[in-house]
Amino acid sequence: MTLAVVLFTQDLRLHDNPALHAARAGADQVVPLFVADPAVARAGFDAPNRAAFLAGCLADLDAGLRRIGGSLLVREGDTAEQAAKLAAELGAASVHVAAGVSAYARRREQRLRRALGGRLHVHEGSLTAVPPGAVTPAGRDHYAVFTPYHRAWQEVRRRTPLPAPRALHTPEGLRGAPIPAATPTARVLPAPGESAARRNWQHWHTDSYADLHDDLAADGTSHLSPYLHFGCLSANELVHLAGQRGGTGAEAFVRQLVWRDFHHQVLAARPAAAHADYRSRQDSWRTDPEEFDAWRTGRTGFPIIDAGLRQLAETGWMHNRARLLTASFLAKSLYLDWRLGARHFLHHLVDGDVANNQLNWQWVAGTGTDTRPNRILNPLTQADRYDPDGAYVRRWVPELADLPGRSIHRPWQLRHRPAGYPAPLIAPDATARRLRAARLEGEERERGQESLPGLG
Repeated sequence: MTLAVVLFTQDLRLHDNPALHAARAGADQVVPLFVADPAVARAGFDAPNRAAFLAGCLADLDAGLRRIGGSLLVREGDTAEQAAKLAAELGAASVHVAAGVSAYARRREQRLRRALGGRLHVHEGSLTAVPPGAVTPAGRDHYAVFTPYHRAWQEVRRRTPLPAPRALHTPEGLRGAPIPAATPTARVLPAPGESAARRNWQHWHTDSYADLHDDLAADGTSHLSPYLHFGCLSANELVHLAGQRGGTGAEAFVRQLVWRDFHHQVLAARPAAAHADYRSRQDSWRTDPEEFDAWRTGRTGFPIIDAGLRQLAETGWMHNRARLLTASFLAKSLYLDWRLGARHFLHHLVDGDVANNQLNWQWVAGTGTDTRPNRILNPLTQADRYDPDGAYVRRWVPELADLPGRSIHRPWQLRHRPAGYPAPLIAPDATARRLRAARLEGEERERGQESLPGLG
């Protein structure tokens, strides 16, 4: 009787899971394993909201496995050591794991290979619809510009989504640790796990996505990003399902999935982009702790910016357009280091993903893949365009809730300034002036082609 171990990482699902599918196909018994590795906390990625959401995802995965005869084994410690130890205990013929793209995932894979040798099987195409490196331009290891990548991506023949296993035989009597518990900082988090993810997809309609995904008050985005980050949904399967629905909304949604794949292939080729400029502009960021503190707490005096940051603190999530505006305000209006904002986002976001978060921030800051690095977003014109009645601001900045219409975006123009709300951190016309001082030129109108890429 043969036995295989499937090591779950960012693929916490039964549907369309290449590692689980291969383990079940190649062995009589399968042990699903998750390792709670303290290295994640040491690296600073064990944020409370994601840790709490992860605990729910693991519980849902265990429940799903139990329905088909299996169960999830949780162990604590170094991932490679624990996987190798379990394989030795059980005499496992193989260990299966999904390929990752971050520097941490690469190191984990290297250590697994050293510990397990030929018994380790790494499966591409589990975290993305098209694996990093599957398409490359002539003479380069990755695409640095989205549009040609998008064209190449569309030509790739993607695999047919794999069904969830109907039965799984896991040996009895295995001893593991409890699922790690965590307390979120957000007041409310989305329902975790594959079950909730699939319900959300079924109940969410793509028809209006192209028209409403930038509308802050309408909140027409998918809210699927946390499930994609933890692999409760397969990006490959979502592309397939969106194709079945069809229409301009589904096409716009798939484009965002392509952006996600694009960033993963950039990070896979340039892992240092998680903390270093992908394209250095030779600029020196300003340092102002008080301004950064006002930004992170949603006290900038610009209501549209403050609304986004308060939504993040309250829910562990932020609307895609608000991510774009708050990031631009920090990096372009205040000219503070994008890494400060990226770190703040990663501390709160349930969907905080190194590839998407860091490279989206670099895209906004002008140090990443954006072909127009001088792009600047005016928070006032953006507020008028994407929150014309002020409904989004009223939802998240209650001290301004009584202000009528568009006046909510410019409370400093009112005869009586709302009590308790700060004056603008910088003069409303200071954006261009401050950027000129930083050797960047003028203000470019944002075309609206990209909300901050990544399905927020």
